[in-house]
Amino acid sequence: MSDPAVLKIERAGAVARVTLNRPEVRNAFNEALIAELTAVFQSLGQDPTLRAIVLAAEGKAFCAGADLNWMKAMAGYSWDENHADASRLAEMLWSLYSCPVPVIARVQGDVYAGGVGLVACCDIVVAAEPAGFCLSEAKLGLLPATIGPYVVRALGEQASRRYFVTAERFGAAEAHRLGLVHELAADAAQLDAKVEALLAALLANGPAAVRACKRLVQDVAHAAITPQLRDDTARRIADIRASEEGREGVSSFLNKGKPGWLLG
Repeated sequence: MSDPAVLKIERAGAVARVTLNRPEVRNAFNEALIAELTAVFQSLGQDPTLRAIVLAAEGKAFCAGADLNWMKAMAGYSWDENHADASRLAEMLWSLYSCPVPVIARVQGDVYAGGVGLVACCDIVVAAEPAGFCLSEAKLGLLPATIGPYVVRALGEQASRRYFVTAERFGAAEAHRLGLVHELAADAAQLDAKVEALLAALLANGPAAVRACKRLVQDVAHAAITPQLRDDTARRIADIRASEEGREGVSSFLNKGKPGWLLG
């Protein structure tokens, strides 16, 4: 499904692990990596048996943004070529953000530029305390445009106002304080332990309910609470209450039993 030169894909039961595999260039983006990530997340999102994805990286850095050779090639692009290239990156980010399966980012090292966008697209972020973050585009006379919608949602408007324009580096503890990172880990062992605990939490829940919860957050986060939205949310809970999974989950709870998704 993927090119082992840029990505590693592992599957164990209902969990998939997608690992950026360009440690020699700090897992920087190039056309191949962008294409592979797009294809992989589109494919994984269509798998009804999949219940969680871990996005990780080899080496010291999680993702350093754009590959230097890729940037050299872009230096001579026309406007149309730049637009087409940026559109491919935008499509990759959307394939991750819109993936119906929850995605946990395992951030073991530094995250720069487009890499911050990659992290911001994930549902849950666990980061090693030494990891640093930097929206460095302005240093190059550029801007974090394609990643902007996801970073602003994850980091917050006020923090984005600062870090977009200053291109300052900030640590994992600050990223945690601002909400971009959910959990901090002191070392690799703790990083893995926290990821495994989160996977266990996800797998304890109804598979359809988890997907519906992810979609609910995305749909209502910035929506006005109108009569239409109130009716939409009422319809969503009615749908899942009446579903086989919903009936089984409630029945198991009331009868002090275990639903089928815990017995498989």
